[in-house]
Order: sequence, then structure tokens, then C-alpha cells
Amino acid sequence: MTSISSDVIRGYNDTMILYLLLDGPSYGYEISKKIREISEEKYVIKETTLYSAFTRMEKNGYIQSFYQTAENGKRRTYYQITQEGITYYQQKYNEWDLTQEVVQHFMKKIL
Repeated sequence: MTSISSDVIRGYNDTMILYLLLDGPSYGYEISKKIREISEEKYVIKETTLYSAFTRMEKNGYIQSFYQTAENGKRRTYYQITQEGITYYQQKYNEWDLTQEVVQHFMKKIL
């Protein structure tokens, strides 16, 4: 099975995470699992990449973290999107349309 290079998708990790947080707060493992499922196993985000993204986005004001205790008594860090994060997501969404349009001009199937 072909998978996506982390170099190719790097600029969209934040966008994918923010997309998932639009549905409500979540924690790292759950977000990683959803990315794997939605991509049909074509992209598996590394733990270090995920937590670096959380740190960067929290610093930029796109997400907030908070602690919550799970049913099993384990304390987890949850993340939720902020209004700034919603605005940033919309910008990246619009940028994606333009990116696809530009890159499509340079893609040609080789038979």
C-alpha cells in the first residue's frame, strides 16, 4: 500500500487536527487514531509530530488545552479549538483550494 510522505503532508497536519477539533474537544491518541482511520491508513501521524503541532498551535492561540479525568481514572490532556483556530482553519481551507489548482498544472500521468 502506498502511504503519504510526511514531507508532503507536513504543512497540513495543523489543518487536519483543527478539522477534527471542530467536532469538539479531543485528546492526542484519539486524534491520531481518527487521522489514521479517515486517511484509510495512508497517513499515520507520528506522536512527536502530533505533540509538536499541539504545542505550536496552543502558542499561536489556535487551540487550548485542559485536563480531564477519564472513566479509568487516568488524567488526560484534551485540546479544543479557539475562535482564532477556526479562522486559521478557514484560511488553510481556502489555501488548499488554490494549492490544488496550482499543483494540478504540474501533474501529468506517465503511461
